[in-house]
Amino acid sequence: MTWRGLAGALEAAADLVLPRSCAGCGAAATRWCPGCAASLADPPPARVLADGTSVWSAARYEGVVRDAVNAWKDRDRADVTDVLAHAVATAYAGSGLAAAALVPVPSTAAARRRRGRAPVDDLSRRVVRGLRRGGADIGLWPVLRVRRRLADQSGLTAAARAVNVHAALHVPAAVAARTRGATVVLVDDVVTSGATLVEAARALRAAGADVSGAVTLATTERHRRGASG
Repeated sequence: MTWRGLAGALEAAADLVLPRSCAGCGAAATRWCPGCAASLADPPPARVLADGTSVWSAARYEGVVRDAVNAWKDRDRADVTDVLAHAVATAYAGSGLAAAALVPVPSTAAARRRRGRAPVDDLSRRVVRGLRRGGADIGLWPVLRVRRRLADQSGLTAAARAVNVHAALHVPAAVAARTRGATVVLVDDVVTSGATLVEAARALRAAGADVSGAVTLATTERHRRGASG
């Protein structure tokens, strides 16, 4: 039996013990159903953040997309990472951006401990892998670090989010030489007020990088107009 065949057999056996359901709608016997796949086929227009950074997202953060993102991040649905990464790679390819590397927005230490992983890092690796398979010459540079404790962003206003993340990210001197003069694109899961992406772009620019834009899995509609943080 080939490795691919063995992997398929093991996956089928696992399904007998722990049947999968769609991460978006909960439909039985599939990780990602055709109906939910259609929700990733109509990406929203790019939005521009307060600092001028343009963001391209694969989908709107609503309905089954919201449910799938939350399941992927917080309910052990890492099995749909490839599906979500393909959507982000498609958003990147359609953006017209060209970068030396993608830079993931880092998770806080508390979030890593709670989840046991860093979903955006995982997502970014799969995105880069997919882009390379398509012929793109692009790297993955996880160079951003969180320098202090942050409050949970959920429930905060746009202004409070901006204050919370202000000067919270940096590029360590040991890796800053890599980014100096390089064109990079940020990657995050969901853009709401935009405060985290603005801070990430600031930190990269302070290290000499040219941040040409950002790509995310989803964007919230309520912050699309006049985002200030």
